[in-house]
Amino acid sequence: MPDSVKNTDIKLIMSPAPHVSDTDTVPKIMFGVVIALIPTLLASLYFFRLQAFRLVAITVGACVLTEWAFQKLRGKPITLYDGSAIVTGLLLAFNLPPTLPSWMAAVGGVVAMGLGKHVFGGLGHNPFNPALIGRAFLLASFPAAMIRWTSPIDGMSTVTPLVQLQMGRITATYWDLFIGNIGGCIGETSALAILIGGLYLLYKRYIDWRIPVSYLGTVAVIALAFGQDPIFHWLAGGLMLGAFFMATDMVTTPITRRGKWLFGIGAGIVLMVIRQWGSYPEGVTYSILLMNAFTPLLDHITRPRPYGEVRAHA
Repeated sequence: MPDSVKNTDIKLIMSPAPHVSDTDTVPKIMFGVVIALIPTLLASLYFFRLQAFRLVAITVGACVLTEWAFQKLRGKPITLYDGSAIVTGLLLAFNLPPTLPSWMAAVGGVVAMGLGKHVFGGLGHNPFNPALIGRAFLLASFPAAMIRWTSPIDGMSTVTPLVQLQMGRITATYWDLFIGNIGGCIGETSALAILIGGLYLLYKRYIDWRIPVSYLGTVAVIALAFGQDPIFHWLAGGLMLGAFFMATDMVTTPITRRGKWLFGIGAGIVLMVIRQWGSYPEGVTYSILLMNAFTPLLDHITRPRPYGEVRAHA
């Protein structure tokens, strides 16, 4: 060996794949999502006032405290700084009706973090979206409270546009649906606010465009097949919020490109089946949770072949 090599201080770093470094970290991504949710938060506060503030404060607080308690009990490092509990709390609040009692919202936060996340081992190990687990639990446990709707600003009892669709008497205009001047969950009514946040996530490349495009596209195709208005289906209910902020969760959705397409298509089919034939007018929660369960299978069947691998012939 040459002396020049012998005298050189060579350091070899052994580590598992992947070997490509990246400046993105969990806190950076999570607080990026928080920034993207600010327009929706502001819209919810404008339309639903103190009711929205109450729900957001309770769910975020419950999720943060539950995160701390589970990590303390399990003897794990406290990682509240990563922002994941705040994201879950915000998304859960945005999926709740404005009149939901405070204690129910707190229970939803505890269930979202405990049953939806820490039972499976914590961040990165949960197979289902935690915020949607919390909402599904509340919907199953307190159905009457979860479908009690009020009009924005004046707080009068009302029905959602999807209920209007079921009744065959649609009164909401495109403008109302786009701006958010309609009844519904506090964070799902303003498509404009959601789009601003979703475009920010796409710009930062924190989410992949394939899932929202395939999800929304499938809904549009099926709506047209049934002679219905695809734009109405896009803007009504929680589809926009789900497509950009929950169906794109990097932990619970496929990592392959083909898998993302199949995930979005499957979620769109499930959603429209529920909207067309289900007794409950909305199906975003269950469409995403069901496809979360298929994520390991989608990753398996769409994984690329290793370079040089030869298919076996019969």
